[in-house]
Amino acid sequence: MSAGRTTTARSGARADPPLVAVDPREVEFSAIRAQGAGGQNVNKVSNAVHLRFDIGGSSLPEDVKARLRALGDQRISADGVVVIKAQTSRSLEQNRAAALRRLQELVDSVAVPPRPRRPTRPTRASKERRLEGKSQRAEVKAARSKIRP
Repeated sequence: MSAGRTTTARSGARADPPLVAVDPREVEFSAIRAQGAGGQNVNKVSNAVHLRFDIGGSSLPEDVKARLRALGDQRISADGVVVIKAQTSRSLEQNRAAALRRLQELVDSVAVPPRPRRPTRPTRASKERRLEGKSQRAEVKAARSKIRP
């Protein structure tokens, strides 16, 4: 592999730069105790990370802020604060990097405005096929009824 190429561990594909970069100075981290198994060490070490990011007070463009607030994500509170918890690693720094990466992925998901939907009309052939299917079903159901003398 060449030295100038950046790859991700999972896909092996080239990592693209973020469309709208999140400023790490606008993110607030707090170390908390992780949940789950971990032996005696889990009760005395705070390795999990809570990331808090205020959408309104950030330097993101206004259209990205609006799309981020409109996103129906449970990690976004009613007052516009993104809260992400990372506890997969035993290292505080790795959990901090994972939380920041997940925040960047969330921002990247709304960075590009959605393409407007252009309404289309059904073709004549598709209308005819639909009506033909309806008449065939009507014949099948009519054949199930009692025969009248």
